[in-house]
Amino acid sequence: MKILIMAAGSYGDVAPYTGLGAGLRQAGHQVALAAPEAFAPLVASCGAEFRPLPADPYGGGGSAEGRTGLLGRVSAFIRALGEGIAEAAAPGADLLLLSTTTAPLGRHVAEATGAACLGAYLQPVAPTGEFPPVVGGGRSLGRWGNRAAGRLSLRVVDRLHADAVRQLRTRLGLPALGPGEARRREHAPWPVLHGFSPTLLPRPADWPAGLEVVGNWWPHDAGEELPAEVEDFLQAGPPPVFVGFGSMGGGEGERLTELTVRALRRAGVRGVLQSGRAGLSAAGDDILTVGELPHARLFPRTAAVVHHAGAGTTAAGLRAGVPAVPVPVTADQPFWARRAAALGAATTPVPFRELSADRLADAVRRAVGEPSYRARARAAAGRITAEDGLARVVEAVAALS
Repeated sequence: MKILIMAAGSYGDVAPYTGLGAGLRQAGHQVALAAPEAFAPLVASCGAEFRPLPADPYGGGGSAEGRTGLLGRVSAFIRALGEGIAEAAAPGADLLLLSTTTAPLGRHVAEATGAACLGAYLQPVAPTGEFPPVVGGGRSLGRWGNRAAGRLSLRVVDRLHADAVRQLRTRLGLPALGPGEARRREHAPWPVLHGFSPTLLPRPADWPAGLEVVGNWWPHDAGEELPAEVEDFLQAGPPPVFVGFGSMGGGEGERLTELTVRALRRAGVRGVLQSGRAGLSAAGDDILTVGELPHARLFPRTAAVVHHAGAGTTAAGLRAGVPAVPVPVTADQPFWARRAAALGAATTPVPFRELSADRLADAVRRAVGEPSYRARARAAAGRITAEDGLARVVEAVAALS
């Protein structure tokens, strides 16, 4: 079967699909992966054909940006994404595997081409009474309130995509949809496999049939070892604390570096700083700065991980069985930060806008010094490693063949 996976956004929105692509290729399928141009080498490493899509809608997630500015950038990204999805799908495919960010547009491509389509989400977006919307949702509003907020969240998504959907359907030669018909189509049940662990977030009991939580599919493991300088640092002392903000914190590297180094030294721990888009950079006998490294290789050798609580990084920390200090910035990050803390495998989240050396030092001391965090992280790791989300997706694809 010719399969096109579409995944748009930042590194954490794309990397897990390289593992999915490699697994589907091993099962005998011909796989292409459409993603932002920056991830062409990452896609190549899993053996899939690469097709370009527009880049990260958050563009670094500057903490001072207002809601209006963010929504404006996301709207522009969605319009560009519609054009990119149409071009990526032009060579044809038997099956479209669509991520959370590409599904609202990709389903129209499937309609035009006659391809089958299957959701492969890293976030839960269907309304439920069990928790509020993962993006922009706060604390629980009760079962009725959570469901109402979930439906409202989907209407916001509809509005953000409305112009892009109109343009895409015109380009594909499809008839225009009225607002009511568009909403019914977008919210009609369709098969979606969710690539996160039920250990972290069990399947809501009130979800309709066809929505499944299957467990993580992980970034493709190309057998890459840690660089020699990282190995040397790890062996030179006790396990360090990892600190990285992924694609967040653009333009705040100097401030973040300074407060992070002060916090680690106040907590009395060594540190590995991942430069990321923020540009963290420091050096010393107790501090090492690194670039992009495989979390599966590094995290199990740390004392704790400080991160922005993206879905992939949160899962990688749990898989490694190490405590976390979540510092969520935007989008779904506060949601995953609360879930990890509810498991007892992470400290209470420290919102990025409230981050200080004192607060970070205190959280690191607790994560490293209180045995309960590591015990609960290890318990979660045991359950997560027993799951096989990739196999569940391969089985679902085989059923469509």
